[in-house]
Amino acid sequence: MVRTPLTPAEVARGQRLGALLRRARGERSMLATALAARISPETLRKIETGRVATPAFSTIAAIADVLGLSLDAVWAEVSRPERVPGGRVAAYNAPEPLTS
Repeated sequence: MVRTPLTPAEVARGQRLGALLRRARGERSMLATALAARISPETLRKIETGRVATPAFSTIAAIADVLGLSLDAVWAEVSRPERVPGGRVAAYNAPEPLTS
């Protein structure tokens, strides 16, 4: 399976997610946080640094739970509109809903 490259907006969202998780973790140990969320410390490190820009929902839910973040707060942070040069706000195209 070939993975399509991430768009600049997806990369930026991943970076915002990582920054939010780092701030929320504060002085807590990365190891303790990762183990409490039942993920590897390496996975948490990659998410926090933006190297994994599109982690699984269950992974984010587990980390958010450990850090005491609501998923609404996480979504609000990562889905805010992009600023582009000149101060304009770039259009945000929400993903299409899944249909069965």
